[in-house]
Amino acid sequence: MDVKLRELLEYLTSDGENPFNEWLRGLKDISARAIIRKRLNRVRKGNFGNAESVGDGIFELKIYYGPGYRVYYGLDGNTVVVLLCGGDKGSQRKDIQKAKEYWKDYWR
Repeated sequence: MDVKLRELLEYLTSDGENPFNEWLRGLKDISARAIIRKRLNRVRKGNFGNAESVGDGIFELKIYYGPGYRVYYGLDGNTVVVLLCGGDKGSQRKDIQKAKEYWKDYWR
């Protein structure tokens, strides 16, 4: 069985900032970073695991580690996953709003 790999893109703002990468690199917990990267490798292979829509074309990838990390992404076609931003359960509401803003901007 052939696995159709997804391309993972990181959204860039008009200023060239990369909200997802900045969030991930800013995590002090090195184990958390490794767990998130490992999970993204599974996404690349099409295994999204525990993910759900949060509206407006945005999905939330739940990672059950630490404070409950979240990765927000959108799908551009069938093979491109656009990583928008990340956060945790405590910042979820704010992170979803940011992800929605980034997703609208991505399509401009």
